[in-house]
Amino acid sequence: MSASAVRLPVPRIPVPRAQRREPLQDIPVPGHKRVLLAAPRGYCAGVDRAVVAVERALERFGSPVYVRKQIVHNLHVVAELEGKGAVFVDEVDEVPEGAHVVFSAHGVAPAVRDAAARRGLQAIDATCPLVTKVHSEAVRFARDGYDILLIGHAWHEEVEGTAGEAPERVTVVGSPDEADTVQVRDPSRLVWLSQTTLSVDETLQTVQRLRARFPELHDPPSDDICYATQNRQTAVTAIAADADLVIVVGSANSSNSVRLVEVALAQGARAAHRVDDAGEIRQEWLDGVATVGVTSGASVPEVLVQGVLADLAAAGYRDIHEVHTAQEDVSFALPGPLRTKGGRR
Repeated sequence: MSASAVRLPVPRIPVPRAQRREPLQDIPVPGHKRVLLAAPRGYCAGVDRAVVAVERALERFGSPVYVRKQIVHNLHVVAELEGKGAVFVDEVDEVPEGAHVVFSAHGVAPAVRDAAARRGLQAIDATCPLVTKVHSEAVRFARDGYDILLIGHAWHEEVEGTAGEAPERVTVVGSPDEADTVQVRDPSRLVWLSQTTLSVDETLQTVQRLRARFPELHDPPSDDICYATQNRQTAVTAIAADADLVIVVGSANSSNSVRLVEVALAQGARAAHRVDDAGEIRQEWLDGVATVGVTSGASVPEVLVQGVLADLAAAGYRDIHEVHTAQEDVSFALPGPLRTKGGRR
């Protein structure tokens, strides 16, 4: 690992007491109660980098440091950073002139960078490098005269940022069904790109339906769905068929967490639910359940997963089997303004 790479422990984020409820009860069920714990799960390298970027900016420049949008899509992480002095805003025009502002891991459009520059803001770009890669692809294909079908959710900040690189050339395709109706100018000069946090299977379905209409559709030079998204979907696939219930830890606006619920159900889980933390688990979900699968999205600190496991243990699910499907050793350097001289973080 390079000296400037991020490799730090996850923050210790307590579950707010207001979100707690009565402890889960140990309900007898036939057979042995167990937990299948997916690995890998939780924080990816891009999330690590973004969260540490805000923390390092606060250490170096003092409070407040402003952050455009949620730095990552997790309510607990945002609350923890707010407690340290970060101020989250929707747009850069809410930031005082000359102040420090961090762009979130999901990336921003060039128009946002320009607006920040006009206000004299000290911008720190925490965009995940894998998202930056998709931005670069959009710029290059647009420059070469291609129209771009961007597979993703139009409301998501990542899609807004990528589309903003070439708005006259990008059309967002939100689902396989939308692939059947999208209109293009020149089917011979057409390429698809994708949001990095999508379901792999649904993305492939969308591409297949697009290619059925546009046989000359070009592929991106490399896979746009990030390694962490794919690894977490593979891991939940490995436990889903054996689980009576899958619990996915992650916030509602986390695309990759929501996709994990969908993948779990598609791969044979009897039931699957997303929770922000252990306090959202409902007693009735465990009725008659012998095997619980547990995983978490790429913006979720491990302490929240451990809280879920502790509650499940109190309900009798003390036998934990961690199911490994991949080993992750990816790391990204911090944004340039936060690196010390000599390149060390």
